[in-house]
Amino acid sequence: MNTATAGTNAPADQHGGPDDPTGTAVFEDLESEVRMYCRKFPAVFHRAKGAELFAEDGRAFLDFFCGAGALNYGHNNDFIKGRISEYLAADGISHGLDLHTVAKREFLATFADVVLRPRGLDYRTQFVGPTGTDAVEAALKLARKATGRSGIIAFTGAFHGMSRGSLAVTGSRRARSAGGVSGGDVTFVPYEDGPQGPFDSIAYLERLLADPSSGVGLPAAVIVEPMQMEGGVYPASGEWLRGLRELTQRWGVLLILDEIQAGCGRTGGFFCFEDAGITPDIVTLSKSIGGYGLPLSLALFRRELDVWEPGEHTGTFRGNQLAFVAATAALELWRQDSFHTGRAAASARLADFRDELAVLEPALTVRGRGMVLGIDTGAAGGALRADRVQQYAFEHGLIVELCGRHDEVIKLLPPLTIELAQLDRGLDIIRRALHTS
Repeated sequence: MNTATAGTNAPADQHGGPDDPTGTAVFEDLESEVRMYCRKFPAVFHRAKGAELFAEDGRAFLDFFCGAGALNYGHNNDFIKGRISEYLAADGISHGLDLHTVAKREFLATFADVVLRPRGLDYRTQFVGPTGTDAVEAALKLARKATGRSGIIAFTGAFHGMSRGSLAVTGSRRARSAGGVSGGDVTFVPYEDGPQGPFDSIAYLERLLADPSSGVGLPAAVIVEPMQMEGGVYPASGEWLRGLRELTQRWGVLLILDEIQAGCGRTGGFFCFEDAGITPDIVTLSKSIGGYGLPLSLALFRRELDVWEPGEHTGTFRGNQLAFVAATAALELWRQDSFHTGRAAASARLADFRDELAVLEPALTVRGRGMVLGIDTGAAGGALRADRVQQYAFEHGLIVELCGRHDEVIKLLPPLTIELAQLDRGLDIIRRALHTS
């Protein structure tokens, strides 16, 4: 990164006239008010490489946001890009609905060899629409069809997507109200941990299911994130996940694990849940499964749950062919010792930083695992301080996102492939931001 340009240049005038191709007037005029990230990070980006983003005005930024977890392998990874370029040069299929294609075959075979079989997982793979919410919609629909029951148990703090079914199992009142979604047949239970402290949700669920007068019927499924990311970076313990698996099995309820942001190596193993030693009935994957930031979304489920009739759940963009190529290349990185060595070193550096903050800033609560860290400012300034840290970081060449109920948690998501020198520079900006905010 050119440190001379990282945060030292004053932002160029981005508000040119309607005929100015380098300004932002066209966005202000033509794009919906719903846009969000461009308001937090006011720059016009035009190039990216590895852990860096470059604005057209010359500023350079370290990217600890990574497309909300869609860029675990960084921007324009050379190995993955090479495979995509070869495929395009050979006039590979670009769109195939659910036709058999070479790209899909190679992805399925590699995914089974690298991810499923080594973990003893015998899942069928369903390619759904292009984004994570589509995987959640398919998982919920399949659970209801397979069990003949409609109820779903979800958790406070959860985020599962922005379409109607996914919103129904998402905890955020703001997101749900925007979608006009009511609770319906979804019952929310406190997560293992949250802003109000730990909660014995397993015992609470046991009581609900055992009591014929609880008002909650036997549900089709329980859907849970093994680490709540948007909810504030709250990792579930292995003990809690094992308790949830035992409970659902005993009651004949399906267990859906949403690995859309926490999966693909972000929190340790390929899946966040695997350290707990459990086998979910259904798993949803998206974001970084596409390898290059390309849209790809999967629902994985036990073979006996594959009760779909042909064409019963379709989508024009299920199975993005370029994403198959990129995803296959990304999975091949998991066969390389250098990838695992680099990821382990970066994870250890983040863990050291977490321990350091616990000593230097005892009012902060720092949570995370692997290559995700959440710095909770709730007891030390809250959302105002977190917002100031984010602004300071951007002004000094670092992009970070906020999460939590009130955006009080600073979420760090550096690429799994980041160079340690870049990681250290980014963490130093966070240190200074916390000190001055």
